[in-house]
Amino acid sequence: MSSEQSFKNVSTGTPLLRTFQLIIAVLCMMTISSPQYVWTLFTTPLGHKLGYGLASIQVTFSLLIIIQTLFSPLQGWLLERFGIRVLISIGCLLSGGSWILSGWTDSLWGLYLAYGVLGGIGTGIVYLGCVALMVRYFPDRRGFAVGMVASGYGMGAMLTTLPISHLLHTHGLDATLMVFGVFMAAIGIVLAQFLRVPNGAATGIADPEGSTEFHGTKTTKVIHKESEKYREEMGLSERGLEAKKQFTPRQMLATPLFWLMFIMFALMATSGLMVTSQLATFAHDFGIASVTIFGMSAIPLALTLDRLCNGATRPLFGWISDHIGRENTMALAFGMEGVAMTIWLALMHHPVIFVLMSGVVFLGWGEIFSLFPSLLTDVFGTRHAATNYGFLYIAQGIGSILGGPLAAILYSMEHSWIPVFVLTISCDFFTALLALFVLKRLRVRVLQRL
Repeated sequence: MSSEQSFKNVSTGTPLLRTFQLIIAVLCMMTISSPQYVWTLFTTPLGHKLGYGLASIQVTFSLLIIIQTLFSPLQGWLLERFGIRVLISIGCLLSGGSWILSGWTDSLWGLYLAYGVLGGIGTGIVYLGCVALMVRYFPDRRGFAVGMVASGYGMGAMLTTLPISHLLHTHGLDATLMVFGVFMAAIGIVLAQFLRVPNGAATGIADPEGSTEFHGTKTTKVIHKESEKYREEMGLSERGLEAKKQFTPRQMLATPLFWLMFIMFALMATSGLMVTSQLATFAHDFGIASVTIFGMSAIPLALTLDRLCNGATRPLFGWISDHIGRENTMALAFGMEGVAMTIWLALMHHPVIFVLMSGVVFLGWGEIFSLFPSLLTDVFGTRHAATNYGFLYIAQGIGSILGGPLAAILYSMEHSWIPVFVLTISCDFFTALLALFVLKRLRVRVLQRL
């Protein structure tokens, strides 16, 4: 294995290169975002094709997320061992291939294997690799950088939602999956060849006294840019909020702080993935699906707005968290999502409100994919960032089960979406309170002991 292929040993670090790598990582994420974020368009045609109900079809979505997250620690280890270009290329090939095979299959189990298992492995490799790469390139602007690459995953499907919706109506399900599967694989593999990994000087790993970053000809100390008011409130100096120790996965898993973050991630993933997987279904039940707004059908319009908000929120709240603190930002965003879902439920039959509130919901949800990995590396360091985040990312798999098939089962039992919404709204507000009153104190306590 050459040093150029290694996830640890490529010599880079100029500001121009950092920016270029960020752009390529964003584009890679955009390429593989459709399997998750346009899934709701496929549920009805897949049900008709295979002859199964919603709950059975939604197992595919849960498998996609579960496999994507369950194998994350292994994927992180592979990235660190074999290099990012090879693994990202394989991830894009599996992601595109999963759609091609889904178009060929005529069985439910074939759909589970192709779309769920292969798609989950592929998208998980790409997602984890891009996030881990950015926390190493940008130790000084970690929240913003992770938010940017995560925005590619959240926003990428905005470019494919309308074309996929159109092709479904004109050429059918199988042709749509095959055409877009080929494009997904081809574009992703090409982009992956431009990715490189910074050396220790660019990541801050080499200096035990504090993170450093190489800016062309000078090295600067990196500080966590939370507000002075927050530091004073916590009784800490600027350095007091920085990771002083590079935690191994085993060390991280032994801390109560990690498991609190895991629970919070799972709760927030539940609410967002419920909307992601079920939106088209409850839009039909609310009488919105056939409505035209501003010359567009309500569902594609809502999905397009959702992708825009889901992408924009990740760098936005990542940047905010760099200034006011991760936990304060979490409380703000999670509470906003809870309020938006409450309004959404109260005015469920109003088409314009339905579309607008769907966007606000994703504005309050998508930032979990920038805030949690940023907080994780703030506390546990960057040396094992890929593997450590892989363990945290498993929480999204739990959320996919609760927000996917279990939410569909609850709906089929109650014949109403109200219990589902009440539970997800409760998750939002409860997690906001945990961030503000529990997570913040526990994090400070852990860092003070290091």
